[in-house]
This record gives sequence, structure tokens and C-alpha cells, in this order.
Amino acid sequence: MSGNTQHDVLVIGGGPAGSAAAAALAREGLKVRLVERAHFPRYHIGESLTPSCRTVLGAIGIAEALDTHGFVLKYGGAIRWDDDAWFFDWGQMGVNSWQVDRAEFDQLLLDHARASGADVTMGVTARSVSFEQGRPTAVTCVPDDGEPYVIDGFRYLIDATGRAGLLSVRHLDIRHPEPTLRNIAIWSYWRGAAALPDTPKGGINIISSPAGWYWIIPLAGDRASIGFVTRKDWFAERRQAFESADAMYRALIDESSAVRALLDDAEYLGPVRVETDYSYAAEQFCGPGYMLVGDAACFLDPLLSTGVHLALYSAINAAAGIASVHRGEVTEEAANNYFEYAFRRGYTRLFALVSVMYQRYLGKDGFFRLSDVLAGATSGMGDGNLDPPSSESFAEIISGLSDLREAGDASTRVLTERLLGEALGAQRQAMAASNPRMPDFSSVLENPLRDAESVQYRLVTAPRLGLERITTVPAEPAA
Repeated sequence: MSGNTQHDVLVIGGGPAGSAAAAALAREGLKVRLVERAHFPRYHIGESLTPSCRTVLGAIGIAEALDTHGFVLKYGGAIRWDDDAWFFDWGQMGVNSWQVDRAEFDQLLLDHARASGADVTMGVTARSVSFEQGRPTAVTCVPDDGEPYVIDGFRYLIDATGRAGLLSVRHLDIRHPEPTLRNIAIWSYWRGAAALPDTPKGGINIISSPAGWYWIIPLAGDRASIGFVTRKDWFAERRQAFESADAMYRALIDESSAVRALLDDAEYLGPVRVETDYSYAAEQFCGPGYMLVGDAACFLDPLLSTGVHLALYSAINAAAGIASVHRGEVTEEAANNYFEYAFRRGYTRLFALVSVMYQRYLGKDGFFRLSDVLAGATSGMGDGNLDPPSSESFAEIISGLSDLREAGDASTRVLTERLLGEALGAQRQAMAASNPRMPDFSSVLENPLRDAESVQYRLVTAPRLGLERITTVPAEPAA
């Protein structure tokens, strides 16, 4: 990463991951160029944010602007899953987030990247990437209103192209769908919807059904995003009975007495939207001279509102690594190892929790015990603790704060690396015989840590964003 360049970093994609990475790097004094194919504002789903998003956005200087914009403040949520019901109250943890209109939210983040010093251009589609010795060196771009041109001379490429997957799909062919999460979502908008009793202020509602689950997300202007998620094959079979997606959506709403009761005095606004085939992960999240952030690397499922969390979490870790490499504090290999480790650990933990919830064999207490293990709050699934588990670890994991805590604490990462494998291994052994649909977690447990050096660094945001070397790595706790 030496020599004369026009820009230190080229970011392709201006969604939350790309905009946050660009803003973070520009604030650290790097020369950043960002190209985005759309013209903002543009519609996007993914409206319910986690408290980790507040932490990351605070670190890049935009959280206060979001507070004053008028988005709904989110303090938690209520879940009715099978025969269980529980709440997660982030207000008791002293944190909150937002329920956002993504067209406005994404515009604010992209404008902030520009205001931070990034060179931002919209209406430009990145078509192809040229490589030399495995390293990206040039990107061919096609503007909406001009002739194709080539961007070269950058030191690092951040792929934030979302589902399009410029690197992972078009060039490297390393993205694979998650076979246990072949789901589809259908949703629309209402005005005047109610919330489940005792829902924390501004909270999301999640309500399961025999065929899937519903979300109810309160938005500004007394509106609500209300959707239904189910298996792709079930949806395709049911869809044949309806003349339109709108008719099917209205029927699905009517089939849930719990959801229907929240809409007694509500006005249906439309339109209906459908999205499918959205659960996938790349074999690797980075390589020589590039990093995949957000949906360009992986997308899990809307169940726990993980999309924007993983986008911003990967963005801040990518920016920290690149900034430290730029300043000569770490090698590029070390930064990539840390990024791969941190990002994949976050994805894997959430994948474990979401998969278990879909399988529906553990019940509420089972979810909470698994959450304790995945958060490092207990030594294992069979640790002898007979006390009723609480929702504290569950709330921390779905807040995204477990990932941020681990990113800044090497001792926690060492502990939970062992606990994660232990927990998932115990699940496989205990449940495989009784449940043939037990998901195989082996694929996501492979290669979570490419080199032991990655646990010798931690994320720091002050006084400068970067990676800090830990001189002594804590020994792994005895089993």
C-alpha cells in the first residue's frame, strides 16, 4: 500500500455500510472516493435499528443529528413466539436506537460521508474490477449520463454493493445461500396501528404463526411497517390462490388474530412489497487490498433486525483496520485477519440464535440459556445452573452490543470463541436425533479465525479510530 494514488480508498456503494466506512475513513484524514449507482433518496427495507448502530454512528459523528431528525426512538420490543411471550427492554440497559425510514436515513448517512470529506458521486454503477496478483487495481464504472470510465490508483477497495455483490458474486464466486433460511418476506404500511401490551417505547413487535412470523415496526407519522416472513416453498404454494400480492398480504394479516387486533383502528396505506432469497454468506470477507462490508459479504434474516447492525459493525471494523494500516500501526495482513475474525464472529453468533428460533424446539428458556452461552455469560449449555434464565443476554446479543463489547475486549473474544463452538456442538448432539431439520452450523464455524494474531488486536475509537495491539493475550479459561 505505497506509491502515489488519487485516493487512498475507493468505496463502491452508498448504503449504511459504504457511507459509514467512507465517513469514518475521511474523518481519519484518508482520501476517500465513493460511487453509488442509485440517486438518493431511494426506498429500502430494514427499518428497525439496534443500539449498536447508535454506538457506531456516534463514533462517526452523526448520532445527534439522527436524534433530532424525527425518527421514532426504539427502546426494545415484544416477542410472542409459539406459546411464549417476552420483552427486551434496552431502556433498562441505558441504551436505545431508532425506527427509521430508510430513504431518509440512508440519505443522511451519505450526506454525512460527503460532509466528512469523502468524494461522493451518485448515479454511477461499478461494472467490473481489474486485479493484479489478486489485488484490485481498477474499477470500470458506467454513469447514468455519460461514457464508461475507469477509477484506478486507489490503495484499498471497500465493496459495499449489497446483494449485487460486485466482488463476491461477479468476480470471486464465493457467496453461497444459507439452505436452512430459504425464506421470503411480504410487507406493507399502515397508519394508526397499535402495539402489544407493555411493549417498550417505540419497540418492535414480533409475533409467530404456524407458517412463519410477523413484524410490526412503528415509524414516524403514526405509520407502521407490517410484514410476514415464511418459507419460500410455502409462499409459492399459497400465492397461487390469490390474484395479487396485495390480496395475499391482506389474507395473511387476517389469519393472525393477534396482528389483526393491533389493526382494528388502522388505515391500510400500501403498497405491498416482496423480497426473497436474502440469506447468504461469502466464504471470505476480505483479501489483499479489499474488504466486503454489510450485505456485500452476508445477510442473515430480518428476524432479529441484524442487517443494519452487521452493515455498520463491519464498516467500523473495516475503517479501523484500513486507518491503522494507513498510519503504519499494523500490517495489512493483521488488519484483514482481525476484520475477518470480528465480522464472522458477529454473523455466526446471530446465525446460531436465529436458526434456533426458527427450529422452535428450545422454548423461551432455551433461547435464553443459549444466549447466555453465546454472550459468554455462562460456561456452557450444561453448566449445572438450574436457575430460570433471564432475557439479559438475549437482549444484549440482539442489541448488537455483544459484538462491540468483544471487538474492544480480547479476553471476552478468547472466552466466547470456545463457548460458541461448545454451545453449537451441544445442540447438534442433543437435537439431531429428535429433529431431522436441525441446522448444520459447521459451515459458519469454519475459518472464523484465520490467524491467532487477530485476537491480539482490538477496536478503538478514541483518540483515533483504529486497531490497538494487545501486548498480552489472556489465556483461554479452563473447560
